[in-house]
Amino acid sequence: MDFGLKGKRALVCASSKGLGRGCAEALAGEGVNLVINARTEADIEATAQEIRDTYGVEVVAVAADVTTEEGREKLLAACGQIDILVNNAGGPPPGVWTDWDREDFIKALDANMLTPIALIKALVPAMMERGWGRVVNITSRSVKSPLAPLGLSNSARAGLTGYVAGTSRQIAHAGVTMNNLLPGSHATARIDSLDTNAAKAQNIGFDEARAKRQAGNPMKRDGTAEEFGAACAFLCSRQAAFITGQNLLLDGGEFHSTL
Repeated sequence: MDFGLKGKRALVCASSKGLGRGCAEALAGEGVNLVINARTEADIEATAQEIRDTYGVEVVAVAADVTTEEGREKLLAACGQIDILVNNAGGPPPGVWTDWDREDFIKALDANMLTPIALIKALVPAMMERGWGRVVNITSRSVKSPLAPLGLSNSARAGLTGYVAGTSRQIAHAGVTMNNLLPGSHATARIDSLDTNAAKAQNIGFDEARAKRQAGNPMKRDGTAEEFGAACAFLCSRQAAFITGQNLLLDGGEFHSTL
């Protein structure tokens, strides 16, 4: 199936590894030229070269912390015309509700709510003028099914979800869609960290902690970055042009719901 994306240009944030890289590679496989970023220059340059070599698309690599104003300015200066925006940033650390004070919440909001909004405001107006655009925000299944240790993430990502719900309906008439991808457990460094913390808290081994967690998933496994990226590419496709303002769960069926 041809997604109709060849020659488009996408900004994929936090994309040197994990789900961001999965999205970048899936778009590159559809002929999309990329601007990718990560905090560490060596990591993002290596990823950029691997994608160029594999898919033959143009890749601009920008080492910047997208959660800071300075980082966003540097990233946007390198963008040029962007047709597709994939918002992504690492989640805040886990803990319990008594651990967090105001400053912790401000950091979480900056990274997982206000940064995506800033990039949306910077790039979507030009998409609307051209009559075509796609925004995909990587959030979390926790916006539908909160995870107690991830209270900071629950809060910030839920705020972004509310913003997208209203904003997506205001830009749809101009041919720009905006949707959220809600990952459950995927085989990334983030889930490794969470399993490590769980093992320490339960005084068990890492493998046992992982097996216990995976046992609660109907598929008895974690998702892959490739599967996640494929869903992102579909939401950007011409076939998904009538889908907007939606929250797509990618969790192997772990969240129980009829609707």
